[in-house]
Amino acid sequence: MNLKISNTLSKKKELFKPINSKNITMYACGPTVYDSPHVGNARSLVVFDLLFRILKKIYGDKNVTYVRNITDIDDKIIDIAKEKNLPINKITEEVTKQFHDACKNLNCLEPTVEPKATGHVNEMVKMTNSLIEKGFAYENDGHVYFSVSSFKDYGKLSNKNLDELKAGSRVEVSVHKKNPLDFVLWKPSQEKDPGWDSPWGRGRPGWHLECSVMSEKYLSKEFDIHGGGLDLVFPHHENEIAQSCSNNSTSKMANYWIHNGFLTMNKEKMSKSLGNIVSITDALKHYNGQVIRLALLSSHYKQPLDWNEKLLDQQKKTLDKWYSLYEENYDQKKIPNCFESLLDDLNTPEYISKLHELYNEAFNGDKDKKENFNYACRLIGLFNENKKSWENYKKKSVKISEKIIINKINERLEARKKGDFKLADKIRIELLNEGVLIEDKKDETSWKYK
Repeated sequence: MNLKISNTLSKKKELFKPINSKNITMYACGPTVYDSPHVGNARSLVVFDLLFRILKKIYGDKNVTYVRNITDIDDKIIDIAKEKNLPINKITEEVTKQFHDACKNLNCLEPTVEPKATGHVNEMVKMTNSLIEKGFAYENDGHVYFSVSSFKDYGKLSNKNLDELKAGSRVEVSVHKKNPLDFVLWKPSQEKDPGWDSPWGRGRPGWHLECSVMSEKYLSKEFDIHGGGLDLVFPHHENEIAQSCSNNSTSKMANYWIHNGFLTMNKEKMSKSLGNIVSITDALKHYNGQVIRLALLSSHYKQPLDWNEKLLDQQKKTLDKWYSLYEENYDQKKIPNCFESLLDDLNTPEYISKLHELYNEAFNGDKDKKENFNYACRLIGLFNENKKSWENYKKKSVKISEKIIINKINERLEARKKGDFKLADKIRIELLNEGVLIEDKKDETSWKYK
C-alpha cells in the first residue's frame, strides 16, 4: 500500500517514504489550553487522528509513534488567568480535561505520547543556550531571540522571502530585537507569573521553542511527519524549522509537512473577533460526536469547510441510514477497496462516496458485504458505539415529548377520518421536522425517530 500526501514544504503531492518503516514518526501541534477547544481545533484533531489510523493500518499498530503536545504555558494562559482571577493550573487543568473529553467524543485514538510544555523547560533552556553558543541567537536584557538572518532557508516553508515577511507578517514587536523578524526563545517573567531559573534570569520559554524540544525528545532530530492547521505555517512552523535545523546542523526537521484548511462559518473564518467561534462542547450538546466527525471528514482536509446546521443534519441522516446495517461483531477479512481513496492524500470525500456504494451493496447483500461495510466505517473512526446507544441519541435529539407525539398522531387520525388530508399531511410534516417519522398501515399509525 502506497500513501501519497501533500507536502507543504515541496508544494506538491508526494509518495510517502518513511525514514524507518519499523518506526513511523509523526508530530502534530496540540492545543494551547487557555480556553475551550472549538470545532476549528477539532478539524485538525480528526484529520491527524485519521492519518494515524491509516499509518497504523499500513505499517502495523506498534510501528507508529504519534506525538501530540499540550501547550500549558503561554501568554494567553497567563492573560486569561488574570482576567478570571484564577490560578493558572486551574485554567490549564480544566481546559485540558475539556480537550480530552472532546477527543473521546470524537473517537480520536490516544497519541503514543502527549507531552506537556511545562515538563520540558530544562531541555528548552539547554537548547536556547546551545543556539546562543552556536551564534544563532542572542540575549538582550533577559530576552533571548533567534536571529532569523542567520538561517538561510528561512521562509522556505511559507514560500516567502525576508522582505515580504518584514512587510506584512504578524510578528512580535520589541525594542530588544535586532531584527523585527527575530523571534523569542526565552522571555523574563513578572514576579507573580510562572517562571523558571535560567542563565538569563527567571523567565519562560517561547511557544515555537516548546514544539522543537518536545518533537526532538520523543521522535528525533529528523522525523517523518509534522502536522497542524494552515494558520501554523507561519510563524510557528517556519520558526520551528529555523531553530531546530540550526541547532542540530540538519537540512530538515521533518520530511513531510501537512496542514489542514480552515473551518468557516457563513464563508468567514472562525475567529473570536467575529464572534463566530463554536466550542466542541457546545456542538456536542446538539450533535453526536460521530456526526461531528463525519462532518469534519466530508470535505478534503486541505480545503476550507463551512460549518452549518445543514451540513450536520446531512451527516446525521447518513449515519441514521448506515446504522441500520450496524454489526456488533464482524470479521476483518480484508481491507475494502475504498481504502485506496485514503491512500491518495486522505481523500475522504471519495471514500465517503464509496461508503454509500458499499451500503447499497450490503443492504440486500450477504453477511460478507455487511461485515465489509462495517469494517469500512470503523476504518475512519465511525461505529464506535452500538446501535442501542445510537437510537438513544436519536431519541434525545428529538425536542418534543412522547406524549405530544401521541397527541399529534391522534389529532392526525381524527383529521383523516374527517377527510381533512391537508391537515393530516401538515401534522405529518411537523412531526418529521421534529425528528419523528410516522408510518400508516391500514387503520393504525406507528412512529419512530428518524
